[in-house]
Amino acid sequence: MYGRLYGRGALFDVEPAGLVPRLVGIRPYELHAQRPEHPAGPPLLVLSGGRGVGKSAVLGELWEAYTGHNRRGEARRRTPVALVDCEDEQFAGPPHEESPESWSPVWQALLVVAEQLTEPVKAAGQLTFPRLTAGLVAVRASDWSGRTDSDRIRRELVRILLLNERATRFTLAGRWAAKVASKVIAAASSEDPFVAATVEATLEALSEGVTHRKEQRPATWYRAYPNAGGNAKRGLLLLAGNFRAGGTSREHAERWLVRALLADLADAYSGIGSHLTRLGRPLVLLDNARLGPGPGLLDAVLRDRADGVTDQVIWVATVRGTNHPALGDAVRRELPDVARTTHWEPGTSPSSRALLVPLPPLSPDDTLHMVGAVCYDTELPPQLPHATHRLTGGNPLGIVLLATAARQHPDKAASLGRLLIAKVKMEEGQADDGRPAYAELLRRLVPADRLDELTVLAAAHDHDSAVALAHAGLPDDFGASGVRSLRARLAEEGLAAEPGQFVGDPFIRTLLLLRLHHRHPDHAKWREVHETMIAHFATGLGFRTPNPGVDAFRLYHELALGDTAGAVAHLRDTFTTLRTRTWLDTLRFLASAPYFHAHDAEGRDSDGHDDRRAAIALGRTDAAQQPPDGVNTALHLRIRRLLHAVWQVSDPLVLPDPKVCGRLEFELLQLSDLRPAGGALLFAASQSWPRDARAGRPLRTPTEEGSADGDGDGNGPGDGDGDGDDGDGVA
Repeated sequence: MYGRLYGRGALFDVEPAGLVPRLVGIRPYELHAQRPEHPAGPPLLVLSGGRGVGKSAVLGELWEAYTGHNRRGEARRRTPVALVDCEDEQFAGPPHEESPESWSPVWQALLVVAEQLTEPVKAAGQLTFPRLTAGLVAVRASDWSGRTDSDRIRRELVRILLLNERATRFTLAGRWAAKVASKVIAAASSEDPFVAATVEATLEALSEGVTHRKEQRPATWYRAYPNAGGNAKRGLLLLAGNFRAGGTSREHAERWLVRALLADLADAYSGIGSHLTRLGRPLVLLDNARLGPGPGLLDAVLRDRADGVTDQVIWVATVRGTNHPALGDAVRRELPDVARTTHWEPGTSPSSRALLVPLPPLSPDDTLHMVGAVCYDTELPPQLPHATHRLTGGNPLGIVLLATAARQHPDKAASLGRLLIAKVKMEEGQADDGRPAYAELLRRLVPADRLDELTVLAAAHDHDSAVALAHAGLPDDFGASGVRSLRARLAEEGLAAEPGQFVGDPFIRTLLLLRLHHRHPDHAKWREVHETMIAHFATGLGFRTPNPGVDAFRLYHELALGDTAGAVAHLRDTFTTLRTRTWLDTLRFLASAPYFHAHDAEGRDSDGHDDRRAAIALGRTDAAQQPPDGVNTALHLRIRRLLHAVWQVSDPLVLPDPKVCGRLEFELLQLSDLRPAGGALLFAASQSWPRDARAGRPLRTPTEEGSADGDGDGNGPGDGDGDGDDGDGVA
């Protein structure tokens, strides 16, 4: 059974069969047949999600699941399987200085896919691709015309011709291909037009009996090409001409090349006895299919299937986000829903032939098992897995990297903040110390070309505040249009939006803010960004609470700089005037302000790692406090202790402190006695918030009955300020 993935059983399960074995028709890691689902034609499976959710890991596991090894250690596929990363450099441009008219990412991808599919398959014959061979040669022939470097032409031609050579233990691989390449080059060196001569020589080689008899017939397949008039040579010349023309003509030619690949595969799975030697369906895996050859391949397969040109190939693609233009009508299912059946029925549009399945975050139990697997020989704090899940939101990459940091730095495992700034070695025997864990995560989780801009804008809450930050801290040409473009880019990357935050994903936002804090040794950029936000919300409309003149976002950024006076005063003065639910939501929102370094008594960053919030929450600093004149001293100190307790236990970078959780419960209980009308809601919070904190869950404002499943799940002050309030009647 698969051993490297967690939370993906719906894809790989054997008994009962998960999604992939039902589609492929073979159990993973076994050579046992499984009754295939959708015998008339399978869906094109698309796995979606943001960076780090494990899409590439799933494809890698599929590769391993259907690739075995013989006694000599040689790879033997259980079924033909190919894996292509559409972001790979080989698809970025032609390998040589040839004219781009005779090359495209789709052309290159088809060559690579076919090469992998020709690899030996256990208990089955080797696949060959005569149709595709002829088409690929015809397209490339125009670039070889007039060139004197015959050695390079010979290497390229042999590579293509090897797709049609059936190697055995009694023949040398490449002998037929080299022989045919010599004939093609000789024919093309004659006075006849180069492309026509190359095509004619290739067709002759595919038909003259030097290959298996089953490969002789497909050489005439191109007779059916539009306007070919039943002439295979003319069909291939038209194909090459359409490819060179570019635009929609090239897309048409690429569709025929994809169709040639699928027709060759269909031939291998037809005929007498083929069902006895070939179990299951061939498998093509396309990683990062949003880029490079991915869109062209997906479009060709989906359009042909919609037009009735069926095939039995299992295509599994991964994309970031779910708004791919070619997947508008795709059937969407959650991963647990496809564990036993897909419930997939295609419509009339090409995209309805796709089955889109988002990969969900891992569960707390998955996180526990994953951290345990990485740190099996390291003693760690028992709260670390829960805290890791709260910080990462179940992001597999984040979990693995944090667990790796904890294994390498067990002395820092009591603080996720210290783990994130610790340097991590990603490979055994790595010469250097690596880079900080947060930097390694950002390298993999956000677009590298927008990292600096996102680092600044991570402190913003909406478009206007992001524009204010852009004007203050980014190049002059970025501006409002840059903010809009970046927000659209985040959506394309599959990063979920969240009201009240420019960067919606809490984990990525935390990493970006941590990078902002450490950008300069004196944290100058950190201060500049938050001071810009304080000024913006002090003069603009911002997000105001019902108390006139008080801006919750301004207080949030003051807290980020260590100034707690405004937040304490606001919570103290509005305790009896705001609705209890609104007051609790405001407290929750203010306490979500980042706190990366300990602060001294004046609110300045200090170099130590002590968390002063715990000392304040536990009342150890009360004696030194001088509340403002005219205020209730006991209420002032209680609110101050409560704010720091919530700030500490809700901090995703800090393991929950049991003593602070206990103080949080006590302070809320005491406040419930001071406000009878809202006492039920305060009492419910006193029970649910410490429980959530100890379990590593985000704090949520409960309902009156004490359940946290009701309203009030937002992050901004005033969320849930409607039906279901505590009914104290205070506006």
